[in-house]
Amino acid sequence: MKLTILYFASLREALGLDREVVEVPSHVKTVGDLRDWLLARGGVWESALAQGRSVRAAVAQRMAAPDTELTPDAEVAFFPPVTGG
Repeated sequence: MKLTILYFASLREALGLDREVVEVPSHVKTVGDLRDWLLARGGVWESALAQGRSVRAAVAQRMAAPDTELTPDAEVAFFPPVTGG
């Protein structure tokens, strides 16, 4: 399945890119699976997306939980939590 992944704010800075198009293996079916797959790249990916770090996700511009299912050609965004007010 092909996905477009967007990275925002500190994640973009840490990873050195703002987007990529990837072909994920068949076992990547959810946002959580995608994060785990990206973590497995090691290095900066492992530190930027580590499970202890607070990272939010959106699929098709809607907030997504780790169990949110992915569809072919989906746009997935990862970003740090933000505050406002």
